[in-house]
Amino acid sequence: MNYTLNQLRIFRKIVQMESISKAAKELHLSQPAVSIQLKNLQEQFDVPLTEVIGRKLYVTDFGREIAESADKIISEAYDMKHKSLAHKGYITGRIKFTIASTAKYVTPYFISEFLNEHKGIDLKMDVTNKTRVIESLENNEVDFAMVSVLPDNLKIERIELLQNKLFLVGNKQLSEKGKHIDSKDLEKLTLIFREKGSATRAAMQEFIEKNQLKIQKEIELTSNEAVKQAVIAGLGYYIMPLIGIKNELQNGDLHIIPLKQLPITTEWNLIWLENKKFSPAAEAFKEFLEENKSRIIDERFSWFENYK
Repeated sequence: MNYTLNQLRIFRKIVQMESISKAAKELHLSQPAVSIQLKNLQEQFDVPLTEVIGRKLYVTDFGREIAESADKIISEAYDMKHKSLAHKGYITGRIKFTIASTAKYVTPYFISEFLNEHKGIDLKMDVTNKTRVIESLENNEVDFAMVSVLPDNLKIERIELLQNKLFLVGNKQLSEKGKHIDSKDLEKLTLIFREKGSATRAAMQEFIEKNQLKIQKEIELTSNEAVKQAVIAGLGYYIMPLIGIKNELQNGDLHIIPLKQLPITTEWNLIWLENKKFSPAAEAFKEFLEENKSRIIDERFSWFENYK
C-alpha cells in the first residue's frame, strides 16, 4: 500500500461532497488534480471506491469503509505530531475557523503572529458566505467565526475588532472623482450583487429597500474577486467593503464614488458559541486576541481611517 495522507484527505472530502467538482472547490484544488489523486488511491485497491452512473458519482460501500478508516488515520497522524510537540513543551492542537468571504482580508492579520509563536498549533479555515458560516457555528463544527453581521438566532460570545465600511465603488472611467451623487442616482446604474447568503448582498439590499430604490439592471457574481474584476472592467458599480480594495484604490483601478448615505458601517466580530468548551489551543488564541487586538489594529489597519 502506497497511499498518502493527502490522497486520504482528498478522498474523505469526495465522500463528504459526493462530487469531485464540489470536493475540488472545497479544497481549493483543480478538478483534474482531485481526479488524479482519486485514481492514484483507487490503484491501491482491487475493489472500487466509487462508481459513476449517468453523470453522478456514487461512493461504494467499500469506499465508505475506506473513508472511515481515512478519518482515523488522519486523526492519528495529527495526534502523533501534536504529542511530539507537546513533549517539547509546546501548546498543541488545531483551531478551526469559518469566515465570511470578505473576512479573508481581515482574519489572517489577527492570526499570523499567534501561529508564528505557537508552532504546535494547526489552523483550518473555511472561507464561505454568511449562511454557511452560521451553519458551521450552529453545528459546532468550528471554534470561531468571523462575521460583520451577528446571527439573530444563536447565543454567542464575541470580541469586537474593527469597523467594516462599505462604499459605492466604480472604475476610473465610470467615476467622476469628488462628485457626490444621491441614492436615487443608483436607479440609473448597473449594480453588481453577490450571491444570496452573502452579508454584503444583504447590506446592499437593506440599503436599497430603506431608500425605496428601483434598480433597473443588476449583475450577480459569486465571489468578491469576481465582483472586483467586473467593476474594474466597467461592468457596473458595487457597494463594496473597503477592507478588500486597498491596493486597487491606491493604484487607481477603483474609485470611491461619494454617496451621501454611505458608508454603510458594521463591525467585524470574532464570535463563538456561548459556553463553548475550548481546547487549550483555542483558549490560548482567544486570550492572545483579547490582549493584542488594539495593537494589531493600529499596526495593520491605520490606513482604514483615511476613508470616512
